[in-house]
Amino acid sequence: MSDLVIYFSRSGENYFGGELKNIEKGNTEVIAEYIQQETGADLFKVEAAVDYPEDYMKCIDIAKKELESDARPEIKQSLESIDEYDTIYIGFPNWWGTLPMPMFTQLEKLDFTGKIVKPFVTHEGSGFGKSNNDLKKLCEGAEIKKGLSIPGANVYEVQQTVVSWIND
Repeated sequence: MSDLVIYFSRSGENYFGGELKNIEKGNTEVIAEYIQQETGADLFKVEAAVDYPEDYMKCIDIAKKELESDARPEIKQSLESIDEYDTIYIGFPNWWGTLPMPMFTQLEKLDFTGKIVKPFVTHEGSGFGKSNNDLKKLCEGAEIKKGLSIPGANVYEVQQTVVSWIND
């Protein structure tokens, strides 16, 4: 059995410590790659079929509308099974207090019975928000371990923190 990282990450214009900055790689993707380096896990990036706008304000506006309407946006590629994995890392940025809606689209398709789930979130001060409650519903039957919460501005300084969390 092996490990899998299912994550959503967005590059482009992002919010850091009070200002907008353009990033080439999404914060959550940086953490997903640290996990892969440490564990040899397979990576699966959840991507909306229709890309979110590069413009941060437009992106969060769409994200809020999706959340309010409980949308399940189509995704580019779908993972059909996690049977061959025992530990699943689930990573995402905190969007309006929970996971981005494309993650709901993906996670609802999977059977988490008997799996170990280790969630991680990147954020700008809001931590997991209410995503832990949503994960309990989305990953029914899984043992959900203590998650890792990382401020997006710090992702390039926390590799050792990620390694400690993995091995905890």
